[in-house]
Amino acid sequence: MTDSPLAERRAGGRRGGKRERLIGAALDLLHRQGVARTSLAQVAEAADVPLGNVYYYFKTKDDLVRAVIDAHAERVRATFAAYRAAHPDPRDRLKAFAAQIGASGGYAARHGCPMGSLCSELDKREDGGLDQESATLMTLGVDWVREQFQLLGHSAEDAGDLAVTFISVFQGASLLSNTFRDPGLMSRQAAFLTRWIDDQARAG
Repeated sequence: MTDSPLAERRAGGRRGGKRERLIGAALDLLHRQGVARTSLAQVAEAADVPLGNVYYYFKTKDDLVRAVIDAHAERVRATFAAYRAAHPDPRDRLKAFAAQIGASGGYAARHGCPMGSLCSELDKREDGGLDQESATLMTLGVDWVREQFQLLGHSAEDAGDLAVTFISVFQGASLLSNTFRDPGLMSRQAAFLTRWIDDQARAG
């Protein structure tokens, strides 16, 4: 969830339609520059789309930000679905999530977590309601991790607490990796999560 293959795919080798290219460019720019510093003109240029065409798809920058939130959510759901398909055991699904976190060290060290950064920035705004919409990105992760711990035998309340701990370690590691420019921090925290998952699975 920290790396951004969707942004790279849409903005890179596969051009796609104009709307897809705009969303791909926005995924990248909003992550690297933030919402406040990114203009529709910059997104249009990065997507190789005439600025006038942008307004056909997105009337305002907030509309584009909503599309970015939706694109992130789509990728998260697809990732979790892939874990479910590949791993019958909930413990292995959680470990697959931890492994992906560990593999994202280089990206996190450069830019941090795209979803965490977006949620943090939008939370500071006092208009538009985008803070609540972006919060769903964190909810998706917490709810999915909670489900896995419940399947491992934990009560709903305990599973909820464990899920918050898991996502907190992930988001905290992303922030510190970016702050210290330390890619290895993510892999070390992923290794910690893997051991912790085993502990919690035995306790379930």
